[in-house]
Amino acid sequence: MSTVEANVRPDYDGELQKIADYVLDFTPDSNEALDTARHCLMDTLGCGLLALRFPECTKHLGPLVEGTVVPHGARVPGTSFRLDPVKAAWDIGAIVRWLDYNDTWLAAEWGHPSDNLGAILAVADHLSQRRVAQGEAPLTMRQVLEAMIMAHEIQGVLALDNSFNRVGLDHVVLVKVASTAVAARLMGAGREQLLSALSHAWVDGQSLRTYRHAPNAGSRKSWAAGDATSRGVRLADIALRGEMGIPGVLSAPQWGFYDVLFSHTNKDLATKPEDERRFTFQREFGSYVMENVLFKLSFPAEFHAQTACEAAVTLHPQVKDRLDEIERIVLTTHESAIRIISKEGDLANPADRDHCLQYMTAVPLIFGSLAAEHYEDAFHAAHPRIDALRGKMEVVEEARYSRDYHDPDKRSIANAIQVFFRDGSATDRVAVEYPIGHRRRRDEGVPVLEDKFRHNLATRFPRARCETIFALCRDPARLEATAVHRFVDLFVI
Repeated sequence: MSTVEANVRPDYDGELQKIADYVLDFTPDSNEALDTARHCLMDTLGCGLLALRFPECTKHLGPLVEGTVVPHGARVPGTSFRLDPVKAAWDIGAIVRWLDYNDTWLAAEWGHPSDNLGAILAVADHLSQRRVAQGEAPLTMRQVLEAMIMAHEIQGVLALDNSFNRVGLDHVVLVKVASTAVAARLMGAGREQLLSALSHAWVDGQSLRTYRHAPNAGSRKSWAAGDATSRGVRLADIALRGEMGIPGVLSAPQWGFYDVLFSHTNKDLATKPEDERRFTFQREFGSYVMENVLFKLSFPAEFHAQTACEAAVTLHPQVKDRLDEIERIVLTTHESAIRIISKEGDLANPADRDHCLQYMTAVPLIFGSLAAEHYEDAFHAAHPRIDALRGKMEVVEEARYSRDYHDPDKRSIANAIQVFFRDGSATDRVAVEYPIGHRRRRDEGVPVLEDKFRHNLATRFPRARCETIFALCRDPARLEATAVHRFVDLFVI
């Protein structure tokens, strides 16, 4: 019996070809997707500007070697840094994600598709400057918006049916894959180069979710997506230099992604025939994800808690003068929220607190609002009543909430709160099924998004510059025609 394996190089896995063909052939024709991408651009950049107020974030920014000068270097909005596109993508991705305030996608896997703006803006800014220097036409913001739509779609469609969290992998694997694909397209990759880049994104050892969960939750979750989007730029660059790909990266027996990191550790998949132990695609790639993306408009909080925070703000007037009389608080939620962010016991740091459903509910019940500063150590230490209130919370699952969370026609993120007092009285039961950032509340949400953007601009720029940026972003035709490097110029300190 021969033990020599057949050394026949396979075709690229079909999943990679599906992504590559989408990126190379797709042209967005949905006005809703383009308009939502424009709002997403505003919101994402605003979140990054707001994060620059926090030293724990800014300590990571800038060149690895102080004083490095990069010709046609990509700029990091809100700073004076001019960096190579790989480090610029890291920095932009980190500031965007730092406060857990940018957009969200919820499905079998979760994530924040606007994390990919780190790669998109860094590459586009660098290429736009370089083209102008060579006497060529610059990239336009229309190309940035189109890249955002495609990155959202790749990350979001892969997340619809395929749960990476259940096998212990972090959702930033999808940021890496999406960023690799769109960065390669912006850089002019052909099909073979794009397939090579994608194969390297999958063959990387992927991030574990350890840093998102108690008792190990910490600030890496705030820069993990920046790291992933930056890696996407690096892998795209490697592929464009002619590096060979790994065609069977997903499906290779024993050595491929499915066998090593996905199927054999997933009990549901392990029982299926080999040809079914693959990613499934609920829908074809298009612009569905951007059209349905969720915006965090009211609270810098993990998205599964957004409606709980809104309900808590509603209840604040009924409880603010009776906090010492509270006997118990019943928080009704969905299964994903319980699995990801329901926590008891001590909370070690801001990253731990902004992933605690009970903490994010207690603060607005007490104070009537929830802001990034409410997670900081000094605030937490100054208000022991928060933890006292957490100790009175009962978290229960509502089966309908869990079903509607996965229903593609609803995609609700429901929470309900009711407070009971020692004298036998109780507040109303306040339920919120769709947060203000949901597609079903888009007309209500856009003015809030614009106000959020103006507020975040004002944390970094003088009034006249804020108004210039805001006016440009509100004008779709003018924004799309603007050269990328001219747009980024407006955000340079």
